Amino acid sequence: MSHIKISPSSRAPHDGLGGFSLSEARTIVGQYFRPNPWIYWTDFLASWSLGVLCFALTSRPQLLASNSLWHSDVMTASTGWHWPATIALFVASSLLYYRCSLFIHELVHIRADEFKAFRFVWNMLCGIPFLIPSFVYYTHLDHHRRKHYGTHEDGEYVALSNMPARIILLYMAQVLVLPILAVVRWGLLTPMTWFSPRLRNWVLRHMSSMIMDPRYIRPLPTKKALRIIRMQEVLCFLFICGIVARMTMNYGLLFKEPLSPWILLQIYLTGVFIVMLNNLRTLGAHRWTSNGGEMNFIEQMLDSINYPHHPLTAGLWAPIGLRFHALHHIFPTMPYHAMAKAHRRLMAELPADSPYRQTEAKSLPAEIIALWRRAKASEQSSASEPAAITRRSA
Repeated sequence: MSHIKISPSSRAPHDGLGGFSLSEARTIVGQYFRPNPWIYWTDFLASWSLGVLCFALTSRPQLLASNSLWHSDVMTASTGWHWPATIALFVASSLLYYRCSLFIHELVHIRADEFKAFRFVWNMLCGIPFLIPSFVYYTHLDHHRRKHYGTHEDGEYVALSNMPARIILLYMAQVLVLPILAVVRWGLLTPMTWFSPRLRNWVLRHMSSMIMDPRYIRPLPTKKALRIIRMQEVLCFLFICGIVARMTMNYGLLFKEPLSPWILLQIYLTGVFIVMLNNLRTLGAHRWTSNGGEMNFIEQMLDSINYPHHPLTAGLWAPIGLRFHALHHIFPTMPYHAMAKAHRRLMAELPADSPYRQTEAKSLPAEIIALWRRAKASEQSSASEPAAITRRSA
């Protein structure tokens, strides 16, 4: 889809702009805006439970052979299958944990007075242990404000199509350090902020958001939000303290022995896997064509991408509805479990010349390759401009 041109147009995001009627689209999909709590609870708890099981078995695949359902003399006698099983269990647990973590995206779009129990359980089972408490994603709403999208006020946007291609590589390279930075943020800086208001403000502004743009400065929170933030910070700090304690001591009746140091490697590699997959998904979520100025509604829609094809594989790298990112930017409050049906309805009932049809892409690799080519073209164009100026001045 790299051939798509986003042409300038009126700046008012009203109905009918560029041949797209928001009210018509809402009429078509009006029945798909009610979230089903049973789907949320079942999906999250099943994914979390299976993820915990696979994570625990990753370092002890031999337990599979001792299970009566899997037991066989061949599996018991041989250890050659341990490494393949370990890799498979690691990938499975990482994908399941990745799916669990992305429920944070749904929570930020659900009203604060709804899904309170689910929000609490998600934080206790996923947000705190994964060191991504829900408050770090509050800034995501700026990404959906039409006057902020693609500007310096949007921390989740970097104009990669108009930057040197090496920026894409640097963005991917950070996956190796982000899990470590998370431990530093919650385990070291958090207690230090209790004694230094100046450091607290710096940490809140610069190290408390799930963002792309490292230059983004988060506004300081309100007093109400700060109470939630402090509570979640303390819980993350205590979780890290609990891991340290389990690594260094045993507790008699509660635990037979300290955790193996290898568990830290497994935790780190799981974090790297999840961040890497999410970064790849993010590269394909938009076309990143902004020049830093305000984009109108149609430009924002065409800058976002839907992946309706290959639902099984796309559902692995973009779970919880995130493969329909353009649709999500049109209707941010639509629950993830309704997006596939809503997209099919829109494609069936919108006019043949609707710009919404241009949001579809065939595959993530194709879009990342297209992004790389746009970045290289922009890089070459920028390099040729000084040469042209030099020739003219000569």
